[in-house]
Amino acid sequence: MDKIITAEQAAAMVEGGDRTVMIAGFGTTGTPNHILKSLADLGTNDLSIIAGDFGQNNRGFRQGIALLVGNGQVSRAQISFTGVNPEAAAKAAAGEIDVTFIPLGTLVERIRCGGYGIGGFYTRTGVGTLVAEGKESKVIDGVEYLLEKPLRADVGLVKAYKADKFGNAVFRYTARGYNEFIAMACDNTILEVEELVEVGDIQPDEVQLPGIFVNHIVVGKEAVL
Repeated sequence: MDKIITAEQAAAMVEGGDRTVMIAGFGTTGTPNHILKSLADLGTNDLSIIAGDFGQNNRGFRQGIALLVGNGQVSRAQISFTGVNPEAAAKAAAGEIDVTFIPLGTLVERIRCGGYGIGGFYTRTGVGTLVAEGKESKVIDGVEYLLEKPLRADVGLVKAYKADKFGNAVFRYTARGYNEFIAMACDNTILEVEELVEVGDIQPDEVQLPGIFVNHIVVGKEAVL
């Protein structure tokens, strides 16, 4: 099966409305920037995203998810914080983006549960705050916990340093983030890589994301966009 597609083809698979896209990375580290640039150029509107933050917009230009926010393409977001992006914070405060804030550890664990087929988990994070509104709670050994349910998405956009043509991937340092959890928690996972090698060139014990979780691969050398 040939999994190689272009960034433009990947962007065309992302839909707005009631469809959800999960985007990897923290700031612009471990973020599929080439795919996001193509999505920004395509102009798909009414996007519903799940991500760690809104990308970066503090150096005189937008990077990563900040491109989509700047274009007004994002309508709904489940994120942990607005990131280094004052523009996104202003849009959220003005109600232009419907934002649900989720503590980062909780966000990652909810995504992991979505990928692993786990029905949820109990955590003390958020007890007694706005985070607890509308959520089931349970007292365990005299301590109150919140039930957090799994997160999944229609499309997942992830980034690795290197992968073979089947999608077996290797990450570089902290850029790994929680990319593999996102890959497992999405119906259609698109992997962006800097280096593509032949199947067998990556040793099995080096693989950090098995290709079985990757539907498509986009090759794009890392660059400032």
